[in-house]
Amino acid sequence: MSSIRAELSGDTDALLRRLNRLSTLEIRGALNAIAEGLRTSAVERFTEEKSPEGRAWKTSVRAREEGGKTLTKTAQFKNSIRSEVSERGLAVGTNDIRAATHQFGDERTIRAKNKKYLTFKIGGQWRKVTSVRVSIPSRPFLGISAEDEQDIKDALEEIFEE
Repeated sequence: MSSIRAELSGDTDALLRRLNRLSTLEIRGALNAIAEGLRTSAVERFTEEKSPEGRAWKTSVRAREEGGKTLTKTAQFKNSIRSEVSERGLAVGTNDIRAATHQFGDERTIRAKNKKYLTFKIGGQWRKVTSVRVSIPSRPFLGISAEDEQDIKDALEEIFEE
């Protein structure tokens, strides 16, 4: 087992008082505020259609052809985003099965299962195929933006000032 030993000299009373105050901080309240801020930012990205870095999402075929917003045919996906806080930290995410595909993108082949053909409309024309290769671009909605980072710093500074 390794150990570290530190020795302080000089006027350490103020430092020791401040360190002692840190041990009694109500960190859970700060984590709740940070987690809720990150959850709210993720939800707002569905309205803005932008990644945490501010890059616009590629417009989906459905949004382009039917109108509306990318990833927002219904509010179900957006509303699935939750935050969770414990003594050890915080998490913001979703258990929606579509989340990883949209966060990171994906390429896959879709095959007809229950019928002989897949039938779908694209570009105003109906298609009938046994399989189709699709490339789904990444549309990141989870992450920490520069604004989120500043909000986190501000929240932590406020706690340490108290």
